[in-house]
Amino acid sequence: MLRDYVDRALRRAKYEILEDGSVCAMVPGLRGVIAHADTVEACRAQLAEVVEEWVLVRVARGLRVPAIDGVRVRVRKAV
Repeated sequence: MLRDYVDRALRRAKYEILEDGSVCAMVPGLRGVIAHADTVEACRAQLAEVVEEWVLVRVARGLRVPAIDGVRVRVRKAV
């Protein structure tokens, strides 16, 4: 489920080549999710990590994780 969520987020990602040739990426709708690297490939890999960490932090804090293209992160209460 988390992997599907990250994959969907990466499909929505917007990339920008900066003046120095480095790459910046963000995912619209996921506030604060941004990555910066020297190449598109490295930026995409970093962005995947950022999305995953962003989801985990939101879950840990009891915050809502917005659905992306119908994919939701569901959290079960520990027994």
